[in-house]
Amino acid sequence: AGFIKSPLSQKRLTQDSVELYCEAIGNPIPEIQWWFEGNDPNETYAQLWDGARQDRVKINATYNLHSTSTISIANLTGDDSGMYECRASNDPDRNHLSKSPKVKWIRSQANVFVIERPKIAADVMESSGKLILSCNISAPHLTITGHKWIHKEKILQEDMNASAFTSYTIDGKKEEHSGIYECVYEANPQIRGEVNISVSPQVMAYKKSEHGNEGDTGVLICKNPSYPAVTSWSWHKNGHGPLENASGRYIINSSGNKTELRILKLDIEQDTGDYFCNATNSFGSGDATVNLRVRSRLAALWPFLGIVAEVLVLVTIIFIYEKRRKPDEVPDDDDGGSAPLKSNATNHKDKNVRQRNAN
Repeated sequence: AGFIKSPLSQKRLTQDSVELYCEAIGNPIPEIQWWFEGNDPNETYAQLWDGARQDRVKINATYNLHSTSTISIANLTGDDSGMYECRASNDPDRNHLSKSPKVKWIRSQANVFVIERPKIAADVMESSGKLILSCNISAPHLTITGHKWIHKEKILQEDMNASAFTSYTIDGKKEEHSGIYECVYEANPQIRGEVNISVSPQVMAYKKSEHGNEGDTGVLICKNPSYPAVTSWSWHKNGHGPLENASGRYIINSSGNKTELRILKLDIEQDTGDYFCNATNSFGSGDATVNLRVRSRLAALWPFLGIVAEVLVLVTIIFIYEKRRKPDEVPDDDDGGSAPLKSNATNHKDKNVRQRNAN
């Protein structure tokens, strides 16, 4: 057996987590084990198992073509500092209790240093329409090389100052910029603090006005984009009080920062009106209004019926006009109109001839 990848020594803060990776190759495929030796001089190596240390230790291993194994330790304490050893062997007698393996276990070691987490004092101050967020390490134990401010995984500001104090300014009110902001100190290991801007729920209706057809299911939705999350939601109707699932016609589904009200078999007279969604958290409550309009099932036919009526009126007008129009008074007859003209022309010619003969 031989190692392809060995675990690397790391520094971590208390309450953080650490992950060590080991990869071995051989024929047959070797087994991988994890062992630990603490910093106490009298402490000896002890094998680590999945679920050890009050289930803070997780070990994942795969054996396909070669061996890979990862050990993860969550919520680190000072007692987790020490030497971690990855052992690999493909000797058939490696786990036999009465026989020594012909081929010894090969070993790869890594040190994990768990450092006490420094205390960070976080603060939010409002001044002249601005929010000033600040972090200050009371007792820096590590060398600081810079700072970052992060919100929703987006870097808002960064610098290369070595100061234990850092701040970030936001233009606006708390209600517009609530959430979790991280102040990050660049060091080894990295130090992170949190500044929470907390407000009462800023409830918004997904649509301020909803429409539904009689007999269908109406859906009204409200959400809360602010921090912290809503702990309880409720729905009310103007003049009717609170709405509950037990009524049979109302179905309320709420989870975190979103709530949904479904109204079964909409009724024009009973369900039309204003609905109020109310949200509550540890900092207060807030609500929003949704107006519901219920239309008759025939409402969709009215535009079509209007077009049909217009067509019928136009056809009737055209028909009446055609019936009342007068026929032509003079018919187009070639025989009746040309014959008299020809006769008159002949008589006029004969009269001229007689006059010449008389002379």
